[in-house]
Amino acid sequence: MAKKLFGLWQYEKVRYVLIGTLNTAVDFSILFSLVTFFAVPALIANIASTSTALVVSYLLNKRAVFGDTDTHNPRQVVLFVVVTLAGLWILQGLVIEAVRSLAHAWLPAHGSVGLLAAKAIATLFSLTWNYLWYSRVVFRGGKAK
Repeated sequence: MAKKLFGLWQYEKVRYVLIGTLNTAVDFSILFSLVTFFAVPALIANIASTSTALVVSYLLNKRAVFGDTDTHNPRQVVLFVVVTLAGLWILQGLVIEAVRSLAHAWLPAHGSVGLLAAKAIATLFSLTWNYLWYSRVVFRGGKAK
């Protein structure tokens, strides 16, 4: 069983999903801590949580997912940041607001449930967006030969 699980690591998409899961845990933990314990508005908390996850994501995706060994590539960093922030702050922000608006109509007394559903759906959108851009543009040229 363990051999099969470790064998799955050879597949780029599996690595991406696993690393994405870790990044999502970082993102969600910070988002919900800020909103729940510090009463930070959801959109502001989302910027803080996704910013932290951005740094973790770049480091892990570059090496662990895409096998990029290029050590100095400012263009790649800029592309990564632009693609990721567009997905996290624009795409996720739009999806979160849309889903929360719909959820409020059905669950007006359960704001946290609406936020969780909205963030989960927004995360699926941004994970897909990011993979397509990372694999085709951001990390396509720096793989180990």
